Amino acid sequence: ARVRHTLRTHLAGFGGVCLIVTHDPVEAVSLADRVLVLAHGRALQDAPPAEVTRHPRSPWVARMLGRNAWPGTASADGLALAAGGRLVVAETLPKGAKALAIIAPEAVSVHRDRPGGSPRNVWPGTVREITAVGSRLRVLIASAKVPDLVAEITPDAAAELGIVDGAAVWTSVKATEVTLVHL
Repeated sequence: ARVRHTLRTHLAGFGGVCLIVTHDPVEAVSLADRVLVLAHGRALQDAPPAEVTRHPRSPWVARMLGRNAWPGTASADGLALAAGGRLVVAETLPKGAKALAIIAPEAVSVHRDRPGGSPRNVWPGTVREITAVGSRLRVLIASAKVPDLVAEITPDAAAELGIVDGAAVWTSVKATEVTLVHL
């Protein structure tokens, strides 16, 4: 973080063009005015950092940025997922349109019992992996209903809920928290 801060300060006062090559998506989006994402010699996306973060153009870019990314086909009431399952979304695309559903890990709620309330997307699952990332935990949850889902929670929430590898949980995502990218 200190090196990024020093570099950002230096770049702010530099009048020329600077090319930074990195494998760290945090560095790319925090230092750049523009991000070019390459994979296997192909440009996958070329846009300002906020655009790449909000609207990744491929599942690989979304996952690189730590987002859940599920490809699917738009239907009258949501998105039919390519891997199976259905996702209710607030925004609509033309029926039959290919799309990528992006869900931020912090938009995923984790529960021990089936949640009630307003979330339109609710699935049972099993905790497969817990990884500490700074002051938060990233929890990988497998479900028979939808593709694997990553949630981000606090250590206190994990302790209170008894979240451990193998635990049965429920996840929920509000329809308004799903961003669709038309492919």
